[in-house]
Amino acid sequence: MLATTHEMTTIPIIPIIDIAGLDGAPAARRLVADRIGAACRDTGFFCITGHGVPDALIARARQAALAFFDRPEAEKRAIERQAPSYRGYVPLESEGLARSTGLASAAADLKEAFSMGPVYVPDDAYHRGPKAAPHFASNRWPAAPADFQPAFEAYYAALSGVANQLLGGFALALGLPQHWFMDKVDRHISNVRALHYPAQPQAAAAGSLRAGAHTDYGCLTILLTDPASAGLEVLTRQGTWEEIPHRPGSFVVNIGDLMAQWSNDRFVSTLHRVANPPRHDPRRRLSIAFFHQPNYDALIDCIPGCADADHPARHAPITSGDHRLMKVTRANQAA
Repeated sequence: MLATTHEMTTIPIIPIIDIAGLDGAPAARRLVADRIGAACRDTGFFCITGHGVPDALIARARQAALAFFDRPEAEKRAIERQAPSYRGYVPLESEGLARSTGLASAAADLKEAFSMGPVYVPDDAYHRGPKAAPHFASNRWPAAPADFQPAFEAYYAALSGVANQLLGGFALALGLPQHWFMDKVDRHISNVRALHYPAQPQAAAAGSLRAGAHTDYGCLTILLTDPASAGLEVLTRQGTWEEIPHRPGSFVVNIGDLMAQWSNDRFVSTLHRVANPPRHDPRRRLSIAFFHQPNYDALIDCIPGCADADHPARHAPITSGDHRLMKVTRANQAA
C-alpha cells in the first residue's frame, strides 16, 4: 500500500481552478500550474472549470448512463466484464474498492458500474500482445439505449483531452517541461466508468458503503459528480471525513497512486469514499469517472528533481499496467 494512504492531508474547501490558461501565454500557464501544484501538494483534490467539455455532451452521457442502469438485469449482465478485461458491466456488490488498499475483509460496494476503455486500438504487437490483453480488450456495448456507445465514445475522447491538458499543468508544477508526460501517455489505457449507486430505501448493513475508502490507481481522475445526490468524502489528517460538494459546471480532479509515486509523494493520493445517503433522502446517485492511466509499459519511477539526499525515492519502480492489475485484483477478491 502506498505511504500516502497513511499520511492524510488537511482538507479545506477544495479550490476551484479555471484551467483554460494552460493553453494560453507562458505567464497564464504558470499561474494555473502554480494553483494546481498547491492543490496537489495540499489535498490531492481540486475542482476545474474552463475545461471546454460541452454541457450538452455531459448531459448526453448522464442520460445514456441512467437509461442503461434502468435496463433489466439480464440485459446488463449480457455485457458483464470478463477477465482479464475491465470492460463492460460490473454487477451490484461485486467489488469492494476498500479491498484494493489491502483490506481483504472489507464489504462489497453498494454500486453497479459500466466500464469502457480505448476506442480505436491498432492491430499491432504492442496493442495485441499478451501483456496488452487486459488493457486493450474490446469494449462491450449494450444493445440499448441506442445512443449509449456514441455518447460514451465522445465523452472518452473529450476527457482524454482534458487529462492531457492537466498533465501539462502537473509537469509545470513539478518544474518539468509542459510536454514531459506526453510520451508516457500517448498509448494510455484510461477507463471511463459510469457509477450507479441505487436508492437506499432501507438502511444499509453495518460496514457497507456505496464505495469503500480507497485511493485511485492511475495518475489522475476527472469525476463528474451528481448535482442531486451528495456522498463523495475525503479523509482528513485528523481522521474525519469531509464532503466534497457538487459545483455546477465543474469536474472534481484528484491525484491517483501513480502520480503520487512519480512525484515521490510531493503530490498526494488521498483516501476517499462514497458515503451512504441520509435516511431522509435515500435517492440514487450517478457519477462518471475518467481514470487516466499511463501506457501499460510506462515505468513509474521517481521524476527527476523530486528526490534528493534529504528526500530519497520512496517507492520501487513499477509499470502502470502491473500496478493497475494488482489493485484491480485486490478489489475483486471475495471478502
